[in-house]
Amino acid sequence: MAMLDGPRFGPASGEAPKRLVVLCHGVGADGNDLIDLGPYWSRAMPDAVYVSPHAPEPYDMAPIGRQWFSIGNLDPATLGNGVRRARAALDGFIDAELARLGLPDDAYALAGFSQGAMTVLFTGLRRTTKPRAILAYSGALIAPESLGAELAGRPPVLLVHGEADEVVPVSRSRDAETVLRANEVPVQSLYVPKLGHGIDESGLSAGALFLQRAFASDALAS
Repeated sequence: MAMLDGPRFGPASGEAPKRLVVLCHGVGADGNDLIDLGPYWSRAMPDAVYVSPHAPEPYDMAPIGRQWFSIGNLDPATLGNGVRRARAALDGFIDAELARLGLPDDAYALAGFSQGAMTVLFTGLRRTTKPRAILAYSGALIAPESLGAELAGRPPVLLVHGEADEVVPVSRSRDAETVLRANEVPVQSLYVPKLGHGIDESGLSAGALFLQRAFASDALAS
């Protein structure tokens, strides 16, 4: 499997990076779709590198774009197999990027939108060294029945979803919240009235604060 790559931003501080934030885009897009979160969130966390890898597969329902896994068949077992392949690619990328930056194994957070949110939730909850935070925008929890047996850590999770989402129903994040709480994963949720399939200012601000708090112990120790 080829190593993932994509656009990067930061550190905005101009100093050596202290943490990594990996941004995973939605189906049919590519890494350029989310990299602008880097400049926004760098106002809260200027010592981070933000990287938005292009998903590993060409989008199989259009001539352009990338996908983490196919959505041509929405059978839960097929989606589960697909997100497991995506996890393998994302796992390798996270490890390589931390090594490239010379950062500790736990100095990272994951954020994703739509299919990217599904991918970071699945991956982050199963990584041996858990992320400091998982931010899932307009996503869902794939293979919830396997989480209890495969959960490797309990990183704090932020779920953000528009209540008027016409692509991924807000019920998918509400269901995810229920499963995560049942598995004692700390969850914060923001359900945005009248918002469709997208990220608005309230979600961006919530994400910035969530990231700041996730890495607050580093600032206190330095």
